[in-house]
Amino acid sequence: MYDCAVTLQWDLRAFSELTTTELYGLLRLRQEVFVVEQNCPYLDADGLDDQATHLFALDGKVIVACARLFAPGVREEPAVIGRVVSAPAVRRTGAGRELMRRAIAALEAAHGAVPIRIGAQKYVEKFYTSFGFVRDGEDYLEDGITHLHMLRPEDRRQSRV
Repeated sequence: MYDCAVTLQWDLRAFSELTTTELYGLLRLRQEVFVVEQNCPYLDADGLDDQATHLFALDGKVIVACARLFAPGVREEPAVIGRVVSAPAVRRTGAGRELMRRAIAALEAAHGAVPIRIGAQKYVEKFYTSFGFVRDGEDYLEDGITHLHMLRPEDRRQSRV
């Protein structure tokens, strides 16, 4: 079992700072999970990667978890965390929880205590709720999977439910 705080090497990079090997690893992991495992044929290369900061974890030379972080105003007014994914090998090890903890911390370090939006698959709603995210709208279908918008308010004591 992984101790993600010790075993995994974490990195945070702007798109322009990614090596071709790192970019390939990010795209490979996202396609492995979202396209192949979840059987959702969609265009992952959506033209937004160059506007994001990329948080990722390496196990040796293999990227095993990643997320895209968008500053407030880039995609929409709140900051946005997207393409949150972990490889099957690190699921239920705390790697996903560490990924989210680091994603929120990175956005707050760069932009202060700002609202953060995420488009979550319905089945992980409780996971994101544990980080202070609250439902922000009705369920919707994307690529055949039920999703919902969630918002982590600037002041997490507030609720938009």
